[in-house]
Amino acid sequence: MVGRRTYGEGCAVSHALDVIGERWALVVVRELLLGPKRFTDLRAGMPGASPDVLAQRLRQLQEAGVVHQHKLPPPAASQVYALTDWGAELEPVITHLGRWGSRSPSMPYDADRSIDSLVLSLRALFDPGAAHGFTATIALRLGENHFRVKVADGLLHLTRGEPEQATATLETDPQTLAALLYRGRPLQDVLRTGEVTIAGDSGVLARFLQLFPLPEPAGTS
Repeated sequence: MVGRRTYGEGCAVSHALDVIGERWALVVVRELLLGPKRFTDLRAGMPGASPDVLAQRLRQLQEAGVVHQHKLPPPAASQVYALTDWGAELEPVITHLGRWGSRSPSMPYDADRSIDSLVLSLRALFDPGAAHGFTATIALRLGENHFRVKVADGLLHLTRGEPEQATATLETDPQTLAALLYRGRPLQDVLRTGEVTIAGDSGVLARFLQLFPLPEPAGTS
């Protein structure tokens, strides 16, 4: 971290902020939580960060041991960035930070967000109590981005890719999914307009969408 400002304290919290406290650093980690990405993929998920700033953050995170770069095997053969095992330990930190941020009275739910940010919000908002007795594997398709979401025993498991066997499939765009999750838009409404396509039991999907209630805004006093 030569040439960078640091807190200079023998405190683990201060040191953690030295490592990941720069602007966009944690957003890079967020975008890599569901798997490796090319530089262009990261740019797509972080349009507010210039290419130079993104390259600088990636370099700093690599030097700190949070991110590493490697080449995918053929036929892809692309250079990608991925979290190290230590970097991946930030997942619960980001999940809890998302939960904390969702209670902000000024949270801009209507603002743009990356697809990974939207999908990861399922982890932050998941209510185990609401999921009591519910077991399902959902195939979530957002354009070219496919995710498998499994709910069982009051736990949520979220990964990129298609499930081998899905209880139900929901295919839509990120804006419509955000409206279903954050603005309480009824599933039957978007089915009628054609904004959502489903396969399987619509009742399962309706119940699934109820597992992510927004928390009460934090008090300001």
